[in-house]
Amino acid sequence: MTRATMTPLAISPPAIEPVSLAEAKDFLRLLANDEDELLGTLVTAARLMVEAASGRMLINQSWRLVLDRWPAGGEIRLPFSPVGSIAAARVYDAGGSSQVVPLSSLALVAGTDPPLITVSGPVPAPGRERAAIEIDVVAGFGATRDTVPAPLRQAVLRLACRWFEHRGDVVSRDATQLPAEIAVLVAPFRRLKL
Repeated sequence: MTRATMTPLAISPPAIEPVSLAEAKDFLRLLANDEDELLGTLVTAARLMVEAASGRMLINQSWRLVLDRWPAGGEIRLPFSPVGSIAAARVYDAGGSSQVVPLSSLALVAGTDPPLITVSGPVPAPGRERAAIEIDVVAGFGATRDTVPAPLRQAVLRLACRWFEHRGDVVSRDATQLPAEIAVLVAPFRRLKL
């Protein structure tokens, strides 16, 4: 039996960044507004880098998990955390029509890391070989900046400001590995693979 594949797809980004433009400008002691767009872009890029390095989504955002089939054991381990809720689920038949999966048939197991969804009730059988099941989830520590752990917020702030102050080569160097002073902030939250 071949293993079912899972593909995570971002549906919608967070409504806000974990670090505001004002916080970044204060940290850099910037008074002018002429580089706000650049700094805002760097904050977003820094959040994405910290999320990738830690395996944690910082501010609530919507993701879709696409599976070929239901797992044999009825357990779906998610590739990122934390996950706060299951928003919707559907199964596709051979003709491409979708059937809604009742949310009562799926359970997000509290306190698991990586997050775990279990099939806890009847679910429709997939009607096609690939990308037959979609499960939409909300991932993140919360909808506001104060729900994000302070070290992760600090990592985003410092990384964005580092890129702003040292434009050029530093960004391409940091793309392969977080700088040591930022990696130490992320390390306690990094999801380990055993």
